[in-house]
Amino acid sequence: MQIKFSNKLTFIFVLILMVTLAACGSATPTPQPPSDAAPAEEAAPAEEAAPAEEAAPAAEEEQRVFKIWHYEEPGSATGDAWARAQEIFEETHPNVTVEFELKTFEQIQQTAQMILNTDEAPDVMEVNKGNATAGLYSKQGLLTDLTDVAEERGWNDLLGTSLQTTARYDENGIMGDGPLYGITTYGEFVMVYYNKDMFDEYGLEVPTSLEEFEAVADTFVEAGVVPISLGAGSVWPVTQNFYELALYEGDRDMVEAYQLFKSDLDFHGPAFTFGAERFAEHVAKGYYGDNANGVIQDDATAAFVQGNFPMMLTGSWEFGNFQNQISDFEWGIFLMPGKTFNTGSGGNLLVVPESAQNKDLAYEFLDITLGEEVQTLMANAGGIPINADLSQIENEKNKELNEAFSTIVANDGLAFYPDWPAPGYMDVLGGALQQLIDGSITTDAFLDQIAGPWQDYKSTLE
Repeated sequence: MQIKFSNKLTFIFVLILMVTLAACGSATPTPQPPSDAAPAEEAAPAEEAAPAEEAAPAAEEEQRVFKIWHYEEPGSATGDAWARAQEIFEETHPNVTVEFELKTFEQIQQTAQMILNTDEAPDVMEVNKGNATAGLYSKQGLLTDLTDVAEERGWNDLLGTSLQTTARYDENGIMGDGPLYGITTYGEFVMVYYNKDMFDEYGLEVPTSLEEFEAVADTFVEAGVVPISLGAGSVWPVTQNFYELALYEGDRDMVEAYQLFKSDLDFHGPAFTFGAERFAEHVAKGYYGDNANGVIQDDATAAFVQGNFPMMLTGSWEFGNFQNQISDFEWGIFLMPGKTFNTGSGGNLLVVPESAQNKDLAYEFLDITLGEEVQTLMANAGGIPINADLSQIENEKNKELNEAFSTIVANDGLAFYPDWPAPGYMDVLGGALQQLIDGSITTDAFLDQIAGPWQDYKSTLE
């Protein structure tokens, strides 16, 4: 169709109009907001929206499973404190699933090395301190080096030099030097728990020397009462009874030679000879009854709680349990009297396995266990914390416990534990002591038996 225009101006106007209509017809219309939508200028700026890469951790955290293994039972000071730490962790990490598994000491002792070498390892695990356990695992590369983390988070300020002795291990797995492979949240030591009612019944006082201690035990034996509850069937308790006696003739040089391999050690020297001979004498005099090898530690502990024995030599880890469980008699504590050195150290270690899946969460959990709230709870539950508000300790027994530990620390008297020096040494020492109890070996043969594995292990470090 031909269109005629009356003049050039009209033609130009129509041409512009046609071009404009063509452009509008070909464009995609822009969607309009509904009438009740916020004006464009009130919409959140694009830069305030969380970028996809920042949202990832939250989504990832929802799928994370945080695993903890330890063997501190509910009712114990450490068990209750760590249970509260877990509660705080769950409160502050609502999107993390916490899987807690309560193990026994024996379970972790027997399986830790295998589990730590797999991707099934927990994120935090309690392990026994010392060369034979934590030292061995660190030497094998199974534990995370926490040196830098401890510096960044201030743990070094809370863990004094003596407490870090059992947390640092060198390239040979010997404690005292090297990287920090774990933290302890408490101190511990071995003492004598005693039944005050039974002492009063026989007119006995708390002894102030080894001779007085033996006189107390003799009084009970003469009355037909076994003086000391001992579960030698569990191996480890008897090693502490023996070591406490050896320390009467021990000094710092002996302790460092035995525990840290700083020099050679004569097992037929004064300390171990005295310990072996005195222990055998106590066995012969009936201090442990006639069936100590047939009793496990749990049963020995229960027997003391039931009031069947006047004394029991064991650790501060039982203090909270005894406060909760003993109700039929009055009880107290005393250090084995008349000596400077005592079995004890910083507590067992919380470690982060090298194969842990959630190391960042593990560090946060360790922070919580060292926090003042958890530490003060531990003190009031009968523990020996390292970062508590001691002015908040309400119970007189708990004050007595912490005062006893302070006495040991003031004397630089922590001598660690007798099973620590070498891998598998607990079974070596405990098994030999069981033979000493049943009379199947002499004290000389006993000393030879425990010297051999120690010397063999020392030779591997030279």
